[in-house]
Amino acid sequence: DGEVHINELKNGNTEMFWNPTSEVRRQRLKRHIVLFEEQTDFESERLWQHVTSAINKDDQHKATQEKFVLEEEQRNAARERRESGTEWKPLLFRHDASTNEWRYKYEDLRPWDPLNDIAQFEKDGILQTMERHLSTRMSNHKATCINNQITRHKRSAKDCRRRKTSDQPSNHSQNTESSCSTPESVQELSDDDGKYLGFESLCAQCGKEMNHLKEIHSAVLSLQKAQQDIHR
Repeated sequence: DGEVHINELKNGNTEMFWNPTSEVRRQRLKRHIVLFEEQTDFESERLWQHVTSAINKDDQHKATQEKFVLEEEQRNAARERRESGTEWKPLLFRHDASTNEWRYKYEDLRPWDPLNDIAQFEKDGILQTMERHLSTRMSNHKATCINNQITRHKRSAKDCRRRKTSDQPSNHSQNTESSCSTPESVQELSDDDGKYLGFESLCAQCGKEMNHLKEIHSAVLSLQKAQQDIHR
């Protein structure tokens, strides 16, 4: 979080290597951490709090003492389990016999979905993903919009047929009927056939959702570019 300089010992020149400006801080991904009072005794921040405090105070002697106390407690707990024949069962990790490695039980290896996934966070040691479910909302709203328009179109078609079967049809009523679509053609309409009825434009809510998705996509691309720059 502070400035980093490169000092050239031969000539005494100093060069700025890293400067976390306000712009850099603004582009950082937001960190989601568990509140200290909600952490269990074995979570790292709580477990190592006294060691961390001593390091922050530049008291290396105190930090070493606190570290030794923690390690002795762990050794004694392991000795007691071994003497009593108690098997240690990790809550969050499992042993992979094929690789002889410990793996996190709740690892999420699926690709990140920028249009649906908002953030990942830890709760009770379990990694979870906060999702938007915009795609489902969009599809449901789209179906509702088209169904409403189909209903209105059917009503218009019925009015046309009613005029056609009147006792004294006129040339005007015949022309009106010929310009209307039949209910049968409407029933065969699918969600993707909205243009068949002339529904080229999205409703206000659909348009708003689409614009929101575009903004999210643009933001994700910006984050990806920033991450690539950081990796380089």
